[in-house]
Amino acid sequence: MIAGLHVVVVEDEAGIALPLCDRLRREGYRVTHAADGVRGLVAARGPDVDLVVLDLMLPGLDGSGLLRSLRASGNDVPVICLTARTGADDRVGHLTAGADDYVTKPFSTDELLARIGAVLRRTTRPPSPEGPDAAPAVVSAGGAEIDLEGHAVRRGLALHRLSALECGILRCLIERRGRVASREHILRTVWGPYAAVTDRTIDFHVKNLRRKLETDPANPVLIVTDHGVGYRFDG
Repeated sequence: MIAGLHVVVVEDEAGIALPLCDRLRREGYRVTHAADGVRGLVAARGPDVDLVVLDLMLPGLDGSGLLRSLRASGNDVPVICLTARTGADDRVGHLTAGADDYVTKPFSTDELLARIGAVLRRTTRPPSPEGPDAAPAVVSAGGAEIDLEGHAVRRGLALHRLSALECGILRCLIERRGRVASREHILRTVWGPYAAVTDRTIDFHVKNLRRKLETDPANPVLIVTDHGVGYRFDG
């Protein structure tokens, strides 16, 4: 449990939303509840939101549309999707679109709380690792200055903010500078061994990183793809 953080619950079923919000408050979280997608999008865009629990079947604006709107605007708040759909394609589609985890209904509140805690732990700023392979706090590469502690990239006059997940991926790649980091290694290092994350989720975040790091994101020279294996930082 990470108490004191702000969780937005976007769920139209009162029988699910009200007990879940009550339980989250008892666990020490600050909670905002929205019963439809339009209000949920406004709440999720709040400046102090740490995580969104998002039902996919919502009135007004469905959860898929809400998630797409968040990610299209550059908002990287962690999102856990709730749905009655169990198909693998549906799950993979939303994870690829930027969801951080996925829970099917009916669900155990204890399991959901554990997943919320796990997502928050890996998306809050981790302590800098120590040792000979530890990435430095600031890295210069290809005309970009990467501040891993400050979660930012500066290229010329442009300043781009990095999400905690993006920083985690960059740190993982920089620590293996010049060597390939497999997708399995990135998943294990950044998300942990039990996260419901696919390779395409990594690809989504790497695509965003290239937009912030590369002079020409379509022809990257800093984060290079090793097809069938993973990624390599050549900066």
